[in-house]
Amino acid sequence: MKKSTGEQPYAPRLDITYPEKFDAHMTELPAPDAAAPGFDETYPFLDKSPSFRIKSALLYLGIFVLVFAVCPIRFGLKIEGRRMLKKNRALLRNGAMTASNHVLRWDFLMILQAVRFRRLYFPAWSRNLSGPDRTLIRLAGGIPVPDSIHVIKYFNQAFDELHAKKKWIHVFPESSSWDYYQPIRPFKKGMFSMAYKYNIPIIPMAFSYRESRGLYKIFRKNYPLITLRMGEPILPDASLPRREATALLRTETHRKIVELAGITHNPHPAEGD
Repeated sequence: MKKSTGEQPYAPRLDITYPEKFDAHMTELPAPDAAAPGFDETYPFLDKSPSFRIKSALLYLGIFVLVFAVCPIRFGLKIEGRRMLKKNRALLRNGAMTASNHVLRWDFLMILQAVRFRRLYFPAWSRNLSGPDRTLIRLAGGIPVPDSIHVIKYFNQAFDELHAKKKWIHVFPESSSWDYYQPIRPFKKGMFSMAYKYNIPIIPMAFSYRESRGLYKIFRKNYPLITLRMGEPILPDASLPRREATALLRTETHRKIVELAGITHNPHPAEGD
């Protein structure tokens, strides 16, 4: 990555009004679909049925073949730092967590493109899994965060099983998507507590923007091109108590993602709760 010159990276000038609360959602979802499942103790947080597995495999095949070809063309996507995966292969073989800012409807698909042909599982806002995109989110690896404290143990058991199988997890610690937002917002702590619990490395990633030029100036209009940078894994400090180690992990991950985004003066703190 280029050495910082003290200048802020390119920021798109779009007619977007962002919420006042950093974890608020930009759009209101429609009322939950009557056909949507309830997230109680009977809900399959890990759906192991043959039909679900087949559909999920077909979705991932479509992502690997079609979406990976479309992203560089549609968004001018550039991925930097991918060689880090090969360099740290031994460290990552028992599972890992990827973490990034949340700035685009397609950003999870770009994360998949960065880690190359790996299936990722991710905590998902339960309202999204009650709306029209719920099937795609589930097939892509989304696991709903239940609203009831009495059901959260089943959510935790799902990730316990995934970790035991050395699966990779992705998190958006900002918790909500803000289209093309430039600074890095505060992070929720729950994801970092999970990384500490499983003692897995966090791979920081940052979305940043480039000014549209040439033909992109016509087809992308005012929308910028996308760069995704990957950083070196960050390990939890297992020698520290859980609360202290989790706080440190959040601070270090936030700092690294700010750095990867090329931001020298980020206005928001790491702590988001």
